[in-house]
Amino acid sequence: MQTEFLIIGQGISGTFLSYYLLKEKRSFLVIDNGNKNSPSAISAGIINPVTGRRMVTVWMAEDILPFAWKAYNDIGNDLNISCISQKSLVDFFPNPHQRVVFMERVEENNEYLHSYPEQNKFNPFFNYDLGCGEIRHCYIAHLENLLPAWQQHLKTNNQLLEENFELEKLSIAEDKIQYKDIRAEKIIFCDGLSSFQNPFFQQLPFAPNKGEMLIVDIPDLPQTHIYKKGFILAPLQKSGIFWLGSNYQWNFPNADPTKEFYEQAERHLKAWLKLPFTIIDHKAGLRPATLERRPFVGLHPLYPNVGILNGMGTKGCSLTPFFAKQLTDLLISNIAIEPDADIKRFSRILSKQ
Repeated sequence: MQTEFLIIGQGISGTFLSYYLLKEKRSFLVIDNGNKNSPSAISAGIINPVTGRRMVTVWMAEDILPFAWKAYNDIGNDLNISCISQKSLVDFFPNPHQRVVFMERVEENNEYLHSYPEQNKFNPFFNYDLGCGEIRHCYIAHLENLLPAWQQHLKTNNQLLEENFELEKLSIAEDKIQYKDIRAEKIIFCDGLSSFQNPFFQQLPFAPNKGEMLIVDIPDLPQTHIYKKGFILAPLQKSGIFWLGSNYQWNFPNADPTKEFYEQAERHLKAWLKLPFTIIDHKAGLRPATLERRPFVGLHPLYPNVGILNGMGTKGCSLTPFFAKQLTDLLISNIAIEPDADIKRFSRILSKQ
């Protein structure tokens, strides 16, 4: 088989890269093993314009956020499904310090942060003693709709190979790559933490962390907002179903869900929520985060037919469409990638192998 691009992984990165290559009428094949616990598969899809305990605006917000909104709507329209919705986030202050920080940002006229006008509105649903604020212009990317729909689209067009990628069967030549019986001009790795052990990219400063989440049935809770008090409670597309998460574990023996998280999250929900609920699932996954919290995008300095779109971390739903398009523009038109994301910044260490 002959194709222009071989894409490894059909998480959110592989999905948007293949989408933009399709728009450019380029040939490609995606290889994906259908891992049900990949970071994309268990993500809530939240796109939040502020980050951290200091409530600072996210990197490149003025470019990233409007691009993401359009990108999800475009692919959703093409697939005839809903891929994104806009919801404000109600932040119930967990302690006095966080309330002070939030209100300081409001007074600084942060465009995303607002004091919530009806402080008692959520009393029928939640226990909260310190009030709440509102983060506007948040989105939820409906990955539970997008990923399977795009998978089916690829299958229908014979552009998906459902199997484990076997790196030892990859051969790199100056002007082409060979994988089993597949010949391609370039191979692009969109495979999350698998790139952490990939000899082409294992020198990159990945900083993987583990996150866990619960799927919870709360039939009487309005799905009009995202709710936060330590944990985040985000509505999914199915009526009454919410995603509860997530934590960050930097030291972990494996990627399995833990009893400790389940019990902690259940205790938190019982103390916070006034409504009856039922926990219906518990999942865990490893995020392909990076030490400097910037993605890895571009072509290898020694092997220009080997590329990567990875390292999105917790901001994958917002960052990926923008940088998938940037990588597509590099591949098709040789247009430079945003310097803070381009793996050219690691040319020195990548050239040592």
